[in-house]
Amino acid sequence: MTTHQGSCHCGKVAFEVDGDIDGAMACNCSMCQRKGSLLWFVPRAQLRVTTGADALSTYTFNRHVIQHHFCATCGIHPFGEGRDPQGNAMAAINIRCLTDIDLDAVPVHHYDGRSK
Repeated sequence: MTTHQGSCHCGKVAFEVDGDIDGAMACNCSMCQRKGSLLWFVPRAQLRVTTGADALSTYTFNRHVIQHHFCATCGIHPFGEGRDPQGNAMAAINIRCLTDIDLDAVPVHHYDGRSK
């Protein structure tokens, strides 16, 4: 399992996440379409905020089941938190915030969140 490093734009929020990226999701819901994130889902225990947890702000909308975290300084959304259908704690990592990957090499699944 690989450990990936990531951060917001200004660097106040940094994190590590363990796992092997085999794909990402692009969602067209009102939130994801605007922020342009590519999401990779991992168990929450695989995500560690290494600096700046106090710099994170949180936004929820619709059913308020996903906590969309963003840096209060630069506004970048590095990850969100929620639960999968079985109730397990999950993290949705914005792979655009990872420093060590080739985005063009990651297969992207398009999810119609707008219709949900």
